[in-house]
Amino acid sequence: MASHMLISSFKFEQRDTGFGVHVATPRLSWNVVGPAESRDWVQNLYEIQISRPQKRSETSSFSTLSQETVLVPWPDLPLDSFERAYVRVRSFGTSATGPADTEWSEWSTVEASILNPDDWIAKAITSPQGLGHERSEANGHQPMRFRKIFDIAQKSPRNRLYITALGLYVAYVNGRRVGDECLAPGWTTYNVRIQFQTFDIDSLVVAGTNTLVIDVAEGWYAGRLLWGEGKSNIYGGRIGPLAQVAFFDSEHAATPTSWITTDATWECKPQPIVSSSLYDGEAYDLGLEYNPWDASDLGWTAAEAVGVLGSTLVPASCEPVRVTQIIKPVSIFTDPDRKTIIDFGQNLVGRVRIPALSRPDGHRIIMRFAEVLENGRLGVRPLRQAKATDTVIFGGGRSLQDWAPHFTYHGFRYVEISGWSSEDVDEPLTLGSLVAEVIHTDMERTGFFACSDDRVNKLHQNAVWSMRGNFLGVPTDCPQRDERLGWTGDIQVFGPTACYLYKCGGMLANWLRDVIAEQAINGGIVPLVVPDVMKDGPWPTVPQAVWDDVIIILPWNLYLNFGDTEVLRENWTGMKDHIQSVRRGSDGLWDPELWQLGDWLDPTAPPHEPGLSRTDGTLVADQYLVHVTHLMGKIAEVLGHTEDSLLYTHEHLRLKQTFQDKYMAKSGLTVGDSQTSLSLSMLFQLHSNQEQRKCAGNRLARLARYTKFRVSTGFAGTPAVLEALTQGGHIQVAYRMLLEESCPSWLYPVGKGATTIWERWDSMLDDGSINPGEMTSFNHYALGSVAAWLHKTVAGLSPIRPGWKKVLVSPKPGGTITSAQGRFDSLNGTISCNWELLKTSEVVRVELTIPPNVRAVIDDPRGEFEVGSGRHTFEWPLANKGETWPPEAQLITFGI
Repeated sequence: MASHMLISSFKFEQRDTGFGVHVATPRLSWNVVGPAESRDWVQNLYEIQISRPQKRSETSSFSTLSQETVLVPWPDLPLDSFERAYVRVRSFGTSATGPADTEWSEWSTVEASILNPDDWIAKAITSPQGLGHERSEANGHQPMRFRKIFDIAQKSPRNRLYITALGLYVAYVNGRRVGDECLAPGWTTYNVRIQFQTFDIDSLVVAGTNTLVIDVAEGWYAGRLLWGEGKSNIYGGRIGPLAQVAFFDSEHAATPTSWITTDATWECKPQPIVSSSLYDGEAYDLGLEYNPWDASDLGWTAAEAVGVLGSTLVPASCEPVRVTQIIKPVSIFTDPDRKTIIDFGQNLVGRVRIPALSRPDGHRIIMRFAEVLENGRLGVRPLRQAKATDTVIFGGGRSLQDWAPHFTYHGFRYVEISGWSSEDVDEPLTLGSLVAEVIHTDMERTGFFACSDDRVNKLHQNAVWSMRGNFLGVPTDCPQRDERLGWTGDIQVFGPTACYLYKCGGMLANWLRDVIAEQAINGGIVPLVVPDVMKDGPWPTVPQAVWDDVIIILPWNLYLNFGDTEVLRENWTGMKDHIQSVRRGSDGLWDPELWQLGDWLDPTAPPHEPGLSRTDGTLVADQYLVHVTHLMGKIAEVLGHTEDSLLYTHEHLRLKQTFQDKYMAKSGLTVGDSQTSLSLSMLFQLHSNQEQRKCAGNRLARLARYTKFRVSTGFAGTPAVLEALTQGGHIQVAYRMLLEESCPSWLYPVGKGATTIWERWDSMLDDGSINPGEMTSFNHYALGSVAAWLHKTVAGLSPIRPGWKKVLVSPKPGGTITSAQGRFDSLNGTISCNWELLKTSEVVRVELTIPPNVRAVIDDPRGEFEVGSGRHTFEWPLANKGETWPPEAQLITFGI
């Protein structure tokens, strides 16, 4: 029979392009798509063809009996550095109507980057001592420019640039920028590994004279990091590039025929960017501008080669940071001090670009950035010591042309601008005068959610924006103040939400390699931030639950959502080291004498003491320890480590019993009697039986009523409380908490006009003033982890098998929400669930789409059943129609 099934979305290592692939055996993924009538399609076998002109004249074919289409193993011999190959695939399967095979996919090209360290022949270079090295407190390191002028007799058919820097770089060939990446090469544990990027420069190189220019700034490598006075030159004090251009005499040449490499023959000169700091911003002086393509300019100094790097050069393995969106301002106004303020209408992370502007020599345009206004003025106090200021100095009779800072970024909605106003006679400031460029790791959006309540939709949208603003190669805690660090606890709690919203598996797997590197440096202890710039203070490196547990929990979430077994394998040793690093008491649980961050940022904690939680930190740590020990048993089983699986499974049962003996009454209630302690016990299955769970669920619901449905959990409890209420049979109480608008609640910031998730429930107080605590951010994704519950419970979608190969469809309507839509573009294809309450409000209509090669378990209140691929429609009775809405608060009254 003729097939209508097609191969789509072919990927190498989860990336849409195979260019510059970072491994010799890239795993392959694809979708199978077909018409709606192709019900219950399942793959039985796939065939891969690989053409390797460099290795052999014939195409090789490989057939495998398998249902897998995600991250399937490379079937051929490993690729060599620089090698190009061509791959296509077809699937053989059956549907409800019989055999249904696909046609061959289009040929996809894969080209290896530098895979062998011996293929690096370039040396890092820097400016000579005395030129740009003396870091000043005011301006940091002087950004430097490096260049090489070279001739080639004939243009090669394949030209590649492999490049990184000790600092941040932007490269140009013959006056044209190379690539569109921002903040390259990205932040890694530089003393262990430094990423490099691979670029196709075929269209930039010419026969004859060429000029390669590389601008470098201090970035994370040498710039100021941490709060207060901070620390500089953490990785080194001399900035510069490391690059090599490879020329190949044919498309499929095995090795380059010639090279241009960074070495002592290069020249250097200060940039017209006179200062550039991640925290403080960038200053650009047009009066210092010059033409780097002018070979007759004698103002250049010979560069110096750096000694042997103590780090490993690794090819970039995930999507780069790029400009992903352009946002225009929505208003321009003056504050009470007559200063000009620009409002972009959205708290974002990025920079401002000015297309064109002319001003007299010596004139300055100064832009200060902040997330909020306070009393009508720019609210800069949350920035602490970060200046967050960009400056343009006019000079040389030059005009500004398409300007944006290169080596900094800001977290902002508002910009205070000096030296330019709407009242200017020449080129007045208007809404069309400038734009904001949104910058983050260029991940593919995969998860979508909407419902009938616009407030909840805004909450979800805010979580998306906070993820975008804090995923810049490293999953950071905030993008605006003097911090911006990869706090391990934040991404641990936000991981399930992140994996739904974006295809972030590549970025987070890459970051986990730095977690492992830092853990090794710290003797098996996972540091609180990665890369670890706090190892010498301000916080000691001691074991911590919740935060350190990221090494187990995050790889497990990546495995569940993306089907990536390799991320478990890469981190397995680190997981075991973490379990060994736990400082234990005599009972095998955490040592109670070790202070724990625990339920950090409990809303009852004073603004200046965010760790003063109502739930004991050691209790929270012990709950997590039982949970991660359980995960270790499951991970060991997936990896085929049978003995370890038995060991950790037995240890989990022992620790669970120890926890029950220590903290839990026979009824199922826990000491501390807080929402966090009850929620984590529910979520981590710490009870012995259903009766205990029922008792704990009832008590949790009662505590929610006591607090009038306001949030009373901190960092650890907040991601768990709605799921725990749901598991405990109190779905309406969960919805009532979700929809609460008074502080603290998820919707309180929404009511205050928030466009991102706040760090504190009351980062902005009712009177419009900023929370007095020193630690206050208006873009901090951790509390946005509630979105995981929106996806699973409101929209009704969650994975059962890794990679969403089997999905649970279990929407649970409640509250005043009458419809919801969820969509997840999994590596196996698009899964969607739309539901609405019919007019009777007692019947739910569900429309479901399942892609080929995926099955779904439908949680009908009358009983579960499975379906295969295709479009399905169901109607079932509302499961919670007997519950009262709205649930009533538990009021405290005094009798007479």
